[in-house]
Amino acid sequence: MNKTYLPIEWNDIDLVVFDVDGTLYDQRRLRMVMLGQLLQHSWQTRSLQTLRVLRTFRRVREALGDAAAQLAPDAEPEDFMQAQYARTARVHGQTPEAVRQLVEEWLEQRPLPSLAACRYPQLDLLFAGLHQQGKQVAVFSDYPAAAKLDALSLSAWPISCATDPSIARLKPDPRGLLAVLRQSGVPASRALMVGDRFDRDAEAAKRAGVRALIRSAKPHPEFATFRRYDDALFKPVLSRGVAMPA
Repeated sequence: MNKTYLPIEWNDIDLVVFDVDGTLYDQRRLRMVMLGQLLQHSWQTRSLQTLRVLRTFRRVREALGDAAAQLAPDAEPEDFMQAQYARTARVHGQTPEAVRQLVEEWLEQRPLPSLAACRYPQLDLLFAGLHQQGKQVAVFSDYPAAAKLDALSLSAWPISCATDPSIARLKPDPRGLLAVLRQSGVPASRALMVGDRFDRDAEAAKRAGVRALIRSAKPHPEFATFRRYDDALFKPVLSRGVAMPA
């Protein structure tokens, strides 16, 4: 059965946990903006090194997440916090610290001024409506999220990230989501995880016993999906206020 438009009983949900990248904003659009900046930087420096290092870092991050997904629930994963920089550094003959600084600059800091323009429509109304109805709104992300939420003019608590020392696990490991449940005091049965990836967000939710709702153009046989934040399933919790420009 196509689960895309199955209704959600919002009265049964006390906590909505959002992924950030690709879920709260158009990641493809942002990457095109950042690609323009990177190409300009490459022209000015007469070097493609920064672009290549960042490309390698993303591939290493993805590979580390894939490896974590294959582990048994009680297995100890590799320390991705160190591995992501060390592996990338080895490829390009740099120090892990130099890679870390590059990643922080280009993946965490420089994108912030462009985030608001990439925010998905209706998200401000959805967050406002959830808050107005007394539901907790939280974040569970693989990347640092607090500054991004500020740039998107969105409010959430608790915020759990894979890079938090107390988490140090990439999705689909559910440790970050379980931390959100503990901090919020909401049982898994009354929580909802909203993301954009079946293999990361939905799988992490499944492992934590939380229902998942995934932004996708195609339905999925196991997980509920949606296309936009003005889909009918969100109407019961959208604020009636006027949306701020995205």
